[in-house]
Amino acid sequence: MSWWTSVLGGALGYMIGGPLGAMLGVAFAGNLSKGKSNFRGSASDYRPGDQQRVQAAFFSSVFSVMGYIAKVDGKVSKSEILLAQQVMQHMQLSEDMQKAAKELFNQGKQNDFNLDEVLEQFRTESHRRTHLVRMFLEIQIQATYADGVFDDKEYDALKYIANKLRFPIPELERLIQQFSIASGKSSKLTIDDAYVILGADKNLTDKELKTAYRRLLSQHHPDKLVAKGLPEEMTKMANEKTQEIISAYELIKKHRGSS
Repeated sequence: MSWWTSVLGGALGYMIGGPLGAMLGVAFAGNLSKGKSNFRGSASDYRPGDQQRVQAAFFSSVFSVMGYIAKVDGKVSKSEILLAQQVMQHMQLSEDMQKAAKELFNQGKQNDFNLDEVLEQFRTESHRRTHLVRMFLEIQIQATYADGVFDDKEYDALKYIANKLRFPIPELERLIQQFSIASGKSSKLTIDDAYVILGADKNLTDKELKTAYRRLLSQHHPDKLVAKGLPEEMTKMANEKTQEIISAYELIKKHRGSS
């Protein structure tokens, strides 16, 4: 049974508990009571760290926190709601998943949304898997850049979230810089941009550069991310990032070969 089918049946929201389970319950209110009455499993069927449970936690955390970030300036504009919807569509989520994502987004922008509890449970459910946390932050950064504007309050919110998830701030800043390049990219990728995308120094040897490239590819490999808890339906961004990394590396190789 897939994580999505389990959520629709109420099983995962019921078994996870905590703020994430509660949010899933609200997002699927029409199915939850029926799911509970038909559910014959036990807590051991969905243990912390199990793939389906992590996928459900990732999905609910991503879109609720996205709603929180949208309101960091004190209000959520119609354009921000539209941009969040565009991010969901860009991920190519199904219609049902988009409805659930919008409901979670709405929960995240409420005044009583407890960001700390959500982040702590997500960190626990994901077993602090760095690749998964990185993907979580990359999605949040993409959402903030969707309108082409990245302000100080959004930056402070992302730093706070990264700290709570024990994610290194220097690496967060590198991710932000990469998305800044991608969002403003109206011309061909430059050599400087390519090095930023790889997070590599120009003084690296070819062998060191190749090692950095392979490590970055491994971090964003869709199959590996799904195995760690990324919902299968949300791999579009991972695929796009992989292609971006490959293009950057090929450009640097070509440039070095012609030097």
